[in-house]
Amino acid sequence: MNGCGDCNLVAAKATAGAPRTVAIVGPPNCGKSTLFNRLTGLRQKVANYPGVTVEQRLGRARVNGGPEVVFIDLPGLYSMTPRSEDEQVARDVLTGEMRDCPRPDAVLLVLDSTHLARHLTMAAPVLGLGLPVMVVLNMADELRQRGGTVDTQALAVELGAPVALVSAARGEGLEAVRGFLRQCGVAPAPTELPVLYDVPRCRAWAVRVGQRAAYQAPGPSVWTHRLDSVFLHPWWGALILGVVVVAVFQALFQWSKPLSNAMQALVTWSGARLEAGLPESWWRALLVEGAWSGAGSVVVFLPQILLLFAFLGVLEDSGYLARAALIADRTMARIGLQGKSFIPLLSAHACATPAILATRTIENRRDRIATILIAPLMTCTARLPVYTLVIAAFLEERPVLGPLLGTRAAAMLGLYLLGFVAALGTAWLLKSSVLKSDPTPFVLEMPPYRRPTLRALGARLLDRGKVFLWRAGTVILAIAILMWLLAHLPLEDGRQPPIERSFVGTLGRLIEPAVQPLGFNWEIGVGLITSLAAKEAIVGTLGALHGIDPEARALGLREALRMDLTPSGAVALLVFFALAMPCLTTVGVVRRETGSWKWPLLQFTCIGALAYGGAFLAHRLAGVLG
Repeated sequence: MNGCGDCNLVAAKATAGAPRTVAIVGPPNCGKSTLFNRLTGLRQKVANYPGVTVEQRLGRARVNGGPEVVFIDLPGLYSMTPRSEDEQVARDVLTGEMRDCPRPDAVLLVLDSTHLARHLTMAAPVLGLGLPVMVVLNMADELRQRGGTVDTQALAVELGAPVALVSAARGEGLEAVRGFLRQCGVAPAPTELPVLYDVPRCRAWAVRVGQRAAYQAPGPSVWTHRLDSVFLHPWWGALILGVVVVAVFQALFQWSKPLSNAMQALVTWSGARLEAGLPESWWRALLVEGAWSGAGSVVVFLPQILLLFAFLGVLEDSGYLARAALIADRTMARIGLQGKSFIPLLSAHACATPAILATRTIENRRDRIATILIAPLMTCTARLPVYTLVIAAFLEERPVLGPLLGTRAAAMLGLYLLGFVAALGTAWLLKSSVLKSDPTPFVLEMPPYRRPTLRALGARLLDRGKVFLWRAGTVILAIAILMWLLAHLPLEDGRQPPIERSFVGTLGRLIEPAVQPLGFNWEIGVGLITSLAAKEAIVGTLGALHGIDPEARALGLREALRMDLTPSGAVALLVFFALAMPCLTTVGVVRRETGSWKWPLLQFTCIGALAYGGAFLAHRLAGVLG
């Protein structure tokens, strides 16, 4: 490959010890993140770009023994004329206009080879930036299977940049990419190539280039056409979506049960070994009763959370979630939103914070704010430990639809539906009043159906597992230790006071009058306060408080919970968390995204009142119905 001034600069930086920076950019659904994961493996981290809430995915790799390379996985964009904050960030990074973020040394432009005629419109503005660029044509296996061809050498001549035909999912053709990275790229695009920001001109240029490169477009995917005739059917499509949702929740209880039991046995065994291996002291009590009982009571739910993310990963990587968004658009339109709100709301089942960040793709500001405000009503994974604990403690497993659906899965499905219905109702109120706006057309590119890869799924589960364990080892652990200390202070004659006279007991008595109408005791009330930091913190709080009592600890948290709650109180607790107030992290993100305290305060107050009112009614109705 040819040398260039930019390459020499990169080489000099590498010699000096500074790694080269390579931006990976391309349109949405082109396999850009798959290539990023393939190149970086597990050496990744997520941060925010300076001054904005757009996430920055960074990864490191040492290419064939050469210098280390830092990869930036940029948000997807269709042109250099940004329409959303995501696209604005991608453009600013490429042009060197992003504050405190140096311009990349080279670019990997990833395009879907099965949609090359359309995706080539991105090539002109990127090549015109004057950076070393390699054009990576992804989905080579699908192009080949569907009878499409492309002359990469002719295309490279037309573009003035190297071209590689690869399959990032299968790892095919990546040696050419690594060769580009190892040799610092090639000369920048010719200076006479204009930076085409005008989309019609880019399209015309792309058509000419594609014709000269002997691109014969692949035929339509037969399987995609056949599956879409069923999955996008007005009636069958909605029915299949419902069946998929029911199957996921049934699996959460049935498939994860052996793993959850094994995890519980591991936590119990390790806690007993820790207690037996340390001399009796306040330090041992803090570790066993506070830290182990608190954080360990949350860790046991890791298998269920990973199983949920595994299902979501399969549905997303297969291309089905895009169809689900199209199906949901019919419902979203009735409440004044559009299908673009469905993807952020769906991601809110993982966590409301990234869901709120995902609303950046919604161009209509009023639609975006409405989606932000209702996102916390979608049940996040942080509530899954609460649901599982309470449901398993108070509801026996019985068949509802034979082996397809049991009572526990039906109860959890009902809680998810309650949050979803509350979100839709709230959105309808907002869009018919303070956030009323004209309807916006919904345009979504349908990716072909693909077979999910174990590598990509494994990387996703590892990432989510690390996030969950990090929260359990930091936020939940800190709260559990704090609860243990507050339960042992102030000392009375050098001894631990009765828990009712401790700091945490005093706090509990202060808030007990407010939670008694819901059927909660003071311990549940304290857990509600700590859940403002993280929803699953209530489990850690109860684990720490019950860990102090050897008798309760011997019973286990599930049995101890039956002493704290009546069945009607348990129903109220579930409803409260289904409609729970957003955690403090979410409040801060909403403040940054909306640029005002008005919206997060309105959100926190209204959802808090809805959760309290819903729990009050649930407690009364459950008590009447017995």
